[in-house]
Amino acid sequence: MGNLPPCRSQQGYCFQQVGIDFGGPFLIKENRRRNARVSKAYICLFICLSVKAVHLELLSELSTEAFLAALDRFVSRRGICQHIVTDCGTNFVGAKRYLEEMVKLLIDKKQDISDQLTSRGISWKLNPPSAPHFGGIFESGIKCTKYYLKRVIGSQVLTFEELTTVLTKVEAMLNSRPICQLSSDPGEVDVLTAGHFIIGRPLVALPEPSVEDINPRTRWQLLQKLSQSFWRIWQNDYLHTLQQKVKWFKDDHKHPNIGQHVSIIEPNLPPNEWRLGLVVQIHPGKDNIIRVVTLKTKRGLLTRPVVKVCPLPLD
Repeated sequence: MGNLPPCRSQQGYCFQQVGIDFGGPFLIKENRRRNARVSKAYICLFICLSVKAVHLELLSELSTEAFLAALDRFVSRRGICQHIVTDCGTNFVGAKRYLEEMVKLLIDKKQDISDQLTSRGISWKLNPPSAPHFGGIFESGIKCTKYYLKRVIGSQVLTFEELTTVLTKVEAMLNSRPICQLSSDPGEVDVLTAGHFIIGRPLVALPEPSVEDINPRTRWQLLQKLSQSFWRIWQNDYLHTLQQKVKWFKDDHKHPNIGQHVSIIEPNLPPNEWRLGLVVQIHPGKDNIIRVVTLKTKRGLLTRPVVKVCPLPLD
């Protein structure tokens, strides 16, 4: 396996090196009337290539003007970026029919977009054709957003403002995931998140009732239920990716170590909240396999099975 490209490891401010990808379409209606006209909307994902912070914009159409407007909104809130990486677009050929609009934007209009970016002092790089793995970081980001969002929304048709609200809350959830230990103090439980690079502190959500207590009688309650459903499904799947183990053909699987920071799997946590702990004691069985650990948390000591704790992505 080759080394990461320089833009993935260079130091700099957040969103200095950006990858962009599109996802969709999602059906939206122009207003809340019963017979309101339905149209398509698309997600434009901006992801920092160094810290994986995510910024989501909703586009009403796939055109050069709509993309440049989304870029202007992104720059106004996140700062000017120096380098942009996108797919060439030919990898979409032969896919579903609706992706042909993305091909037209990224191929037919690439000269217009390139001229506009150059005037803004931004360099734009196209990955080779038929090589989506070159942009795996933003392909993974748009897949995560689109896959879970479609599972949550289902057949619901939201307005542009409602879908924008849900997308913004989804963006905060993706940026709240723990990355590594924040302090060098072994007794400190706090961890570093992408939110620290954006606003200097963790991203939090406003208190709201649990999804079981929400009866979507109003549109606002419906949006709360959609965002909480996204959080539960995505958080559960994300923690399982940190917990993958191979079969024990050899005794070389990783055991939890004292002083290791972990995320604790607990159901019914509110959005953007992660239960974190520090391993302070291990309890091996008669076969010297560790199945139970004692954790130090902000609320005291907890004893949990190993299957309920996940090591942080970067230890």
